[in-house]
Amino acid sequence: MNSPQTIAEQLVSVPAGSVTLDGNLTIPAGARAMALFAHGSGSSRHSPRNRYVARVLNEAKLATLLIDLLTLHEEVVDSRTARLRFDISLLAERLVDTTDWLTQFPDTKSFPIGYFGASTGAAAALAAAAIRPDPVGAIVSRGGRPDLAGAALTRVRAPTLLIVGEDDKQVLELNRSALAQLRCEKQLAIVPAATHLFEEPGALDEVARLARDWFKRYLIMAA
Repeated sequence: MNSPQTIAEQLVSVPAGSVTLDGNLTIPAGARAMALFAHGSGSSRHSPRNRYVARVLNEAKLATLLIDLLTLHEEVVDSRTARLRFDISLLAERLVDTTDWLTQFPDTKSFPIGYFGASTGAAAALAAAAIRPDPVGAIVSRGGRPDLAGAALTRVRAPTLLIVGEDDKQVLELNRSALAQLRCEKQLAIVPAATHLFEEPGALDEVARLARDWFKRYLIMAA
């Protein structure tokens, strides 16, 4: 039997063009909004960092969907070539398909949606939000590459939070450049003494707190 603190997670299959994507959907009791995770380079829905952030969001009554934007076969190809993870158009298209699925799925269709993107997944999240501005109410990027969203940056309407480690110097500069191009409500949060993967003590806790507060402000309180 589940303890009161346990939140059930279900496996879902999401049609996206000619493929089907695997995801882990968690809907806590009393949830009023959804955080859709877009994973980054070489990562997956099993990423311990993103799963940790998802648990923090679940505790704040945010539903979460962690989904692999590449199929198992594509991940094998990408592990050799590293090309698909940088195909932002493909990843964004699949994120749009997943967003459309959420807006039709009975248990989630009433939820405003936020995107949580990591690494190249952040670029996909921004590009997808420019395509589907209405259901997307907030975006959080963790150590992301928003610069790879290109011209889509100027079309994003959702309030966007860029979280970068202080010692992730190159990515920090890329995020500053992307921030200047965004025309929406925006903020750059720099986690002190943190590197790209936020492995330092307390760094990931700060990422989760920042994401939780951003989503609560722009998804739950605005609902």
